[in-house]
Amino acid sequence: MNAYKTALEDRVPILQKIAFGSGHLANQLFPAALGVFMVVLVMSLGMNPALAGLLAALPRLVDALTDPIMGYLSDNTKSRWGRRRPYILLGSVIAGVAYMIMWQLNPDNSELYNFFYFLIVSLFFYLGYTIFATPLIGLGYEMTADYNERTRLMAVSQFMGQMAWIIAPWFWVVIYDQSIFDTAPEGARILSVWVGGLCMVLGIMPALFNKELVLPEEDERQDLSLKEIKSNFREFIQGFKLTFQNKPFIKLCGATFCIFNGYQTIAQFAWFIVVYYLFRGDTSAAGHWPAWFFTSTAVATAFIVIPIITKLAVAFGKQKAFIIATLISIVGYTLKWWGFNPDNPWLMFLPVPFLSFGIGGLFTLMMSMTADVCDLDELKNGKRREAMFGAVYWWTVKLGYALATLISGVVLHLVGFDESKGEQALETMHNLRIADIVIPVTMALLAILIIWKYDLNEQKANEIREALIARRGKAHHQGEN
Repeated sequence: MNAYKTALEDRVPILQKIAFGSGHLANQLFPAALGVFMVVLVMSLGMNPALAGLLAALPRLVDALTDPIMGYLSDNTKSRWGRRRPYILLGSVIAGVAYMIMWQLNPDNSELYNFFYFLIVSLFFYLGYTIFATPLIGLGYEMTADYNERTRLMAVSQFMGQMAWIIAPWFWVVIYDQSIFDTAPEGARILSVWVGGLCMVLGIMPALFNKELVLPEEDERQDLSLKEIKSNFREFIQGFKLTFQNKPFIKLCGATFCIFNGYQTIAQFAWFIVVYYLFRGDTSAAGHWPAWFFTSTAVATAFIVIPIITKLAVAFGKQKAFIIATLISIVGYTLKWWGFNPDNPWLMFLPVPFLSFGIGGLFTLMMSMTADVCDLDELKNGKRREAMFGAVYWWTVKLGYALATLISGVVLHLVGFDESKGEQALETMHNLRIADIVIPVTMALLAILIIWKYDLNEQKANEIREALIARRGKAHHQGEN
């Protein structure tokens, strides 16, 4: 059980937690909305699915390459406004405006015109998104030095972030509701303005209200200038290598990759199973059931999983809480075999509270654990590099997402799914349901194996903190003495 009490000076005020959580709501609403809006490209703008796939993949590739660079820039920026907040402000504006412009597409335009228009604007969107999101993650790692307060902070941010996944599935319903919009492209054009504007406002909140960490050795950061570009590049490569040499961090990345890859691989299976197994391919009968399934998962994550995980982490430690959460998720994935029942569609919600522990526990705990790793890295290497760790961690997540997209397509092909048929063969759906359970369970067990000997516990984290204070003095936040 926990033997340490969080000092008053280490607590993050609730308004700052909400401001940071607002940034995470924007951070999650962007990709959540984008996933829904992308359907419009194929279904209503008549774009070739292969071209639509390229539009999803190419900007993400650029995004993954720029993340570590942005992490290095944020870690080494010197300005009167801090090293995180100016980028968060600028990035949220660029991403919000670009999102609005990106969806101003018209069916009357040629397919090639829409393709290149969307590609060019989406590159600006993802650039803004990287400028915004990478420093935001780094900011969260430095907002408190307390082992348990970090978990509470991340719990609030993930709770607010889950609101995006509760709302986003219904964007599809709104866009295609002819009582609201005459056509889906019109719906996408108008709704994108609201989404982009909302994300921009939410994204600005951390830049205005959160406080950055001020270290005694503030002037020891690398100078960012054209004169020092060679030195900056060497420093960037060295920092990148040091990040991958941090064994506890690699375990966190490995476990995250497994859990997230397993979840995302089967994410679209739920839609196919609901439509083609529960409702025999009748999309009209399936109606809003898929949207309700995804929304209920997000609701369970926000209101059940995150509060329980936070208490488990404080009581038993983050590593044990992760193992417990992952084991519970395995129960949920297994229950899907009985929960998806054509005779009673309501049973699909039976596994939801259990399987939600997988993703819900993952990001709440892993972001808190990465903050602990940043302390360990400073003790070993003498510098704070929160944004670099955040960039590499989320690079792992994006890699998992990309691989999951590929694997899910391969699995659908191997089980014999035929998109031209309204009703699938019984054997096809039987094999798809097996894959829907076996893949995430196998990846979850592998994640437990990876994290089993993770030893950066509360006692060790507090010892590292004391060693850092003894070496470089006590850090404080902006506005504190």
